[in-house]
Amino acid sequence: MGKLLGDIKRETLVKAHDTTDPEYGCDPFKRPIQEHIRLGMINLDKPRGPTSHEVVAWVKLLLHLQRAGHGGTLDPGVSGVLPVALEDATKVTRTLLLSGKEYVGVMHLHDEVPQHRLEQVLLDFQGEIYQRPPMRAAVKRQLRVRNVYYIELLERDGREVLMRVGCEAGTYMRKLMSDIGEALGCGAHMSELRRTRTGPFMEKDSIKLHDLSDAYAFWQEEGREEPLRSAILPVEISVQHLPKIVVRDGAVDAICHGASLAAPGVISVETGISAGDLVAILTLKGELIGLAHATMGSKEIYETDHGIVAKPERIVMSPGTYPKKWK
Repeated sequence: MGKLLGDIKRETLVKAHDTTDPEYGCDPFKRPIQEHIRLGMINLDKPRGPTSHEVVAWVKLLLHLQRAGHGGTLDPGVSGVLPVALEDATKVTRTLLLSGKEYVGVMHLHDEVPQHRLEQVLLDFQGEIYQRPPMRAAVKRQLRVRNVYYIELLERDGREVLMRVGCEAGTYMRKLMSDIGEALGCGAHMSELRRTRTGPFMEKDSIKLHDLSDAYAFWQEEGREEPLRSAILPVEISVQHLPKIVVRDGAVDAICHGASLAAPGVISVETGISAGDLVAILTLKGELIGLAHATMGSKEIYETDHGIVAKPERIVMSPGTYPKKWK
C-alpha cells in the first residue's frame, strides 16, 4: 500500500530534560469521563444515506452535547470514515479537513478496455493532477492542482473496476473516475465509494452509530465507562499526523492564554518542521495544548536558546489546567 502525506517517520530531537508535576493535567487516556467526552473524537463509520451533517446532529443528540463537528464531508451515498469531534475538540477539525484521505471505490467503464491500457492510465493519474470541482460542489469552480499519492487496482470484473486511492484533501473522487474514463477514451463513472482513511483515522478502528449508542447507554444506565472510553478517543489522536513540539509545565498556561512559544519553553521537537508549518504543541504528559505555526525549522528550534519558535493558531486546553508561571 502507498503512503499518505503525514505517514512520514519523524525523529524526536530532545533539547532539554524536565519533569512534570502530577498535580496538574493528566494522561490523555486517563481523563475523568466527562473531560474525556469534552476533549473527544469519534472515528465513526458513516452509513450510506444520511448527510455528514445529519450524522453529526445524531451524535450530538445521542451524547447530549452542545457542539460537535466532522473532519471532512462525505456525500450521502458514500460510507466510511467520518471523524467526529466533540465539544472543545472541534477546535482541531481543520487539521483533519486538510489531511490526506484514502478511498476504495468501484469505477464503471462505459466500454471494454484492455487490462494493460487500464493499468497504464491509472499509473498516469498518480502524482499531481488538475481538477475542476463538479457543478454540485460548494466551492468556486476553478482549476486546481491535487496530489494523488497512489492508485491500486484491487480487482476487475469486466467493466467494473475496484480500486484504492490515496489522495490529498479536496480531491473529488467522482471527478477523478470520470477523468480516468475520458483518458481511456471510453468514459466512466463512479458507482460506489467508501472512505477508508482520514489522516490518522483508519477504517479498521471505526465504530458504527449503534455501537456508540450502546456504549453511552452502558455508562448512563450501568455506570460502565470502558465501552464509552473505547468508542471516544482522546483529541490527541487527531494530531498524530502533525509534527510535534513538547513544552515544559511552566510554559503551558501562557500558551493557553494565547502567548507565543519561546525557545526556553521547548523540551523536544520533531524533525521535518519548516517555518510556517502547522504543528501540535504538547505537554510532557502528552496532552494537546493547541495548534501553532512554527516560525523556525526543526533544526533551528533545537539549536536556539532564544526567540519565538511558534505562534498559536487554536488553543484546545483550558487556561488554568496548569499553574501560572508567567507575569
